[in-house]
Amino acid sequence: MKFNYKLQLPRGLWTITEPQVMGILNCTPDSFFSGSRMQTEYDIAHRADEIMSEGGTVIDIGGMSTRPGGDFVSEEEEMSRVRRALAIVAKSHPEAIISVDTFRPMVARMAVEEYGADIINDVSEGGVTSIEGVKYDEGGDMFSEVGRLKAAYVLTAVQSTPAATQLAFFKKTNELYRHGVENIILDPGYGFGKDIAQNYELLRCQEEWCGEYPYHPVLAGVSRKRMIWQLLDTTPEEALNGTTIVNAFAILNGAAILRVHDVKEAVECIKICKVYSKARC
Repeated sequence: MKFNYKLQLPRGLWTITEPQVMGILNCTPDSFFSGSRMQTEYDIAHRADEIMSEGGTVIDIGGMSTRPGGDFVSEEEEMSRVRRALAIVAKSHPEAIISVDTFRPMVARMAVEEYGADIINDVSEGGVTSIEGVKYDEGGDMFSEVGRLKAAYVLTAVQSTPAATQLAFFKKTNELYRHGVENIILDPGYGFGKDIAQNYELLRCQEEWCGEYPYHPVLAGVSRKRMIWQLLDTTPEEALNGTTIVNAFAILNGAAILRVHDVKEAVECIKICKVYSKARC
């Protein structure tokens, strides 16, 4: 669990030497987990305070839900939501690393140019259109936009098998390099384009393909997803215990960043995993 990743962000160098926590801040009315929906100015500020006080390093701001069946909002509406949240978070927590969860190049441009956002978290793999719940119909090229902005980029895989995921990472990272994007975070895309068994197969193999990309940290986003609550026959609201278990597997299999709704519990999970990984028989 010792890392030495170095990501050049627009506002400075981010060195990752141990697992980090990215807290989710959804300024949407319809995210799949009801507890993550933040719309008022008070809610947004309180959530940012909570993420940072509980040990989060990154605040991931999203203005459009990508859950299956989620409402498709216009670029203007997403822009308005994200801009509002960014203004609040940038003012209250200038020390936070800011990530913006969007697949729209113009939203990425606004976030970086107007508010100094550090990371673009793109669930569309740069424009893949086959993700359930995501319609990518805006113009523009996310890879070239991120290359111009010099932001870090989360590359999310939407393939169903470990082999296909690894192939997609190989092709897409090389495409990103050609656009001048070198500060890449790899997200295996748990929950995107995969059934329950495929999600766990990918998780089990995560450590193997992590080693293929020694310069790119892996982000695991499993928090309260269907791969947990559907397997346990519960709901997203009842999936915290399962999330912590799966987060532990992700950390022990090489993940450097956990994207979560529940920051305190993720920080505790990392602390236990760190001690466990150092223990000897």
